[in-house]
Amino acid sequence: MAYVFELPDIGEGLTEADIIRWHVPVGDRVAMDQILVEVETAKAVVEIPSPAAGTLLHHGAGEGTTLTVGAVLAVIGDADESWRGHDLGTDLSGSGQAGGTADPGAQKRGRRRSAGGDRPQALPVVRRLAREHGVDLGSIAGSGPGGRITRDDVMAAASPEPSRETVGGERVRLSMLRRTIAEHMSSSWREIPHVTIFQDVDATRLLTARRALAGRHERQMPMEALVVKALTPVLGRFREFNATLDGDELILHSSLDVGIAVDTADGLLVPIIPNAGEMGLLSLAEAISDLGTRGKARTLAAHELTGATFTVSNFGALGGGRGTPIIPLGTTAILAVGRAEDTPVVRNGSVSIAPMMPLSLAFDHRVIDGGAGQRFVAMLVENLEEPALFLAD
Repeated sequence: MAYVFELPDIGEGLTEADIIRWHVPVGDRVAMDQILVEVETAKAVVEIPSPAAGTLLHHGAGEGTTLTVGAVLAVIGDADESWRGHDLGTDLSGSGQAGGTADPGAQKRGRRRSAGGDRPQALPVVRRLAREHGVDLGSIAGSGPGGRITRDDVMAAASPEPSRETVGGERVRLSMLRRTIAEHMSSSWREIPHVTIFQDVDATRLLTARRALAGRHERQMPMEALVVKALTPVLGRFREFNATLDGDELILHSSLDVGIAVDTADGLLVPIIPNAGEMGLLSLAEAISDLGTRGKARTLAAHELTGATFTVSNFGALGGGRGTPIIPLGTTAILAVGRAEDTPVVRNGSVSIAPMMPLSLAFDHRVIDGGAGQRFVAMLVENLEEPALFLAD
């Protein structure tokens, strides 16, 4: 009997994943713990190893397809074995493996095929989704393995897609990451009344200090590291900016777990530096560089992408200036830093040129009033314009 490997729960309560690339084609031998497939979750790109050795008999889904947790991912058996379970419209029950040696810890992820009834095949999460949208599962022809109804099937039935001929142009499916970003941004914009304050910083001393530190330590000094150090005493004084609104209560966090926005080819990621307020400047610089590198490679673990209490987004790294950043759900504020540009400024009645760096602070108006926002920005500007105020800590 073939070993049926279901898509495991990779963690963080994820319910589905997109198949990016199969590393082993159907018909090839696969060793236990050999990388079988690469999938994209809402958090990261993950390589899933094979739980058994044998011949790969079946791919549960093609590349670019979404699978729900618990759906058949792959089937592994003997070279002379065939597997027709996906043609039978059957359900999953029992456990076990055959056609190779399996890791005992992975056996609970395997399943044997057994006869099923006429009830539409769908996971509980998909059934719940159908109920929420008033969709009759019996009216849907499932596109998943064994005719199983998927989340996409339900959503297509709930909101029929316009025909390609009517709409015209090219239709491109959003990636799992982009769909997740869209959901989070929409929820944040709906739920949080945003207020954004703009201010300019004379970055003359800050840039001089940055160059000196980079020269002394023979390494790049990310602007985000200096900004986090400048923010730490400000957030210590204005604790409502490092907080979470929970119903009628405000949770004032005792540590600064800062999220650093990272631009990747697939979309925006925000990895977290826990206890950033307790770290030295060089440790911060190293952590930020590491998260940026691994973020662009999509190799961050799921736990490294959740739990921010405040977020910093460096628009300037992309050549940008001002913007209106969206506050991540579960936090009360976000700071965006633009690129410092030589700008005419008036001092003591005369015009001079200085590198002015734009700041954009967005905050939750349910928790923070404009006066507090202005005082927060004023202290931050003071720190950034005279780095000795925060580098001495």
